[in-house]
Amino acid sequence: MPEATSTKPAHNPNLSLALDFGPLLVFFLGYKFLGMVTGTAAFMVAISLAVLISKVKLGKVSPMLWLSAVLVVFFGGLTIWFNDQRFIQIKPTIIYSFFALMLLGGLARGKPLLKYLLQAAYDGLSEEGWAKLSRNWAIFFIVMAVANEIMRASLSFDSWLSLKVWGVTIVSFLFAAANVPMLLKHGLVLDKSAPAKAEQAVAQGEPPQG
Repeated sequence: MPEATSTKPAHNPNLSLALDFGPLLVFFLGYKFLGMVTGTAAFMVAISLAVLISKVKLGKVSPMLWLSAVLVVFFGGLTIWFNDQRFIQIKPTIIYSFFALMLLGGLARGKPLLKYLLQAAYDGLSEEGWAKLSRNWAIFFIVMAVANEIMRASLSFDSWLSLKVWGVTIVSFLFAAANVPMLLKHGLVLDKSAPAKAEQAVAQGEPPQG
């Protein structure tokens, strides 16, 4: 009797990264060439499409992408209605604060929540590794929330958006990569496809964009 094969969709780190970063890039280009209102509308459409593509291609939509999409549509609508860019600027602070609170709350209950979100990307990681990873990202999210408030209070919208798209993305990627050695010490399994596994761990570990 042949063994049953899993119907679970294969994880695609490149697609996941594109779904997270793509809508933000659409926002950046839309704003630069078409203005704030049109750029915001394009952002709302792009992230809605990202949710749909994730569901069709990956078989699921991550909680991070769901939250980003809901907040983009809500605050994007307010931005367009009131013609006030401050609404879309505060959205990252809310996202980062929410995930920091969720991760810290999970750790307080002895349940590292990232284990349930990222398990497919971190085969073999020990409970201590999950706890440290959740702690690290909680701290990172807090720093990002504070940084976003400082940026939106002290920079022009153009400068804020450029830093949001390029600076924050690069810093997030580097932080995800910096966690990989710790993950290896706590049981992360890398086989013959080690470079691909490492790339997957970094791509899957990035925070929500937008």
